[in-house]
Amino acid sequence: MLDAEANALGHAPNAALDRAGLKARILALRKELPRSEATRIAGFLDDPARSAESVRDAVSTRLMEAFRLQAGRGCFGLLYELNCAHLLVQVSSCLRRYGSRTDPRDVLQEVFFNVYRYPHRFNCERDDAFRVWSAMIVRNTVLKHLRSNGRAGRTETPFEDLSDQAEVRSSGPLNGVIDREDSRECGRVYLTYLHLYLEFYAMLSPREQQAIHLVEVEELSYRDAADRLSIKLENLKMVIFRARRKIHRSMRRVFEGLPPDCRPARDPKLLSEDSTALPASGSGRGSAAAEGVVPTPRAARTEEDT
Repeated sequence: MLDAEANALGHAPNAALDRAGLKARILALRKELPRSEATRIAGFLDDPARSAESVRDAVSTRLMEAFRLQAGRGCFGLLYELNCAHLLVQVSSCLRRYGSRTDPRDVLQEVFFNVYRYPHRFNCERDDAFRVWSAMIVRNTVLKHLRSNGRAGRTETPFEDLSDQAEVRSSGPLNGVIDREDSRECGRVYLTYLHLYLEFYAMLSPREQQAIHLVEVEELSYRDAADRLSIKLENLKMVIFRARRKIHRSMRRVFEGLPPDCRPARDPKLLSEDSTALPASGSGRGSAAAEGVVPTPRAARTEEDT
């Protein structure tokens, strides 16, 4: 459908740009484009020295900037018509590079959805700003789509996917001092967090420590970690969830000036052994007290004891 639509509009990848028709479309967007902006775009179209690709880049950048400011549907629609065919080629090429058989048209719709959602992140300082920005969105959208389909793992970005635009940074003595101070402060804060994390990790039960180690250090999937620990998948998820919550809660309490509250969960095997060592239920409370065992009310048990 997109190919037919692009061909009908004269915006297929190899089709010549209809400057006169595009100029008429621009002038028709009077409600969304200020007069000065429409005149500026018309100047791009009337410049014979500009190639078709240069005109498309410049017009697309100004349309995206107008959409960022006004959120006009007409600007976004024309932006889609100008770039759908070119972005479809980029999506198809990126999917082939990663060996995916996903329909590129589905991913293209998600690309334009991201363009629609995040116009505030667009910077129009260069004429080709939209082409560079949309190429980054295509790459990120394809990688996100692959991760959602379980094909992520640890992927590397091919060299040809990297941006060819040099990063512009202003350097000076003051910037160097600020960067060094920021680096030292970041390192100090990181070490503080890491120290607290390891301290409270050591307070967890052996099973909780092993579960977190398998998932976060050895990077096993939840299913493989559950098989390694010989427990159900749902139980492993609960163990990891509660262990992480204990660590984060204790760290937050420390930063708030409160004592940490990180207690290890009871080992189910030890609980079963303790239950077999207790007297039979028919012996009553007196026998339990005689053995020095004080029964714990069910309502008083904390969630970590389960």
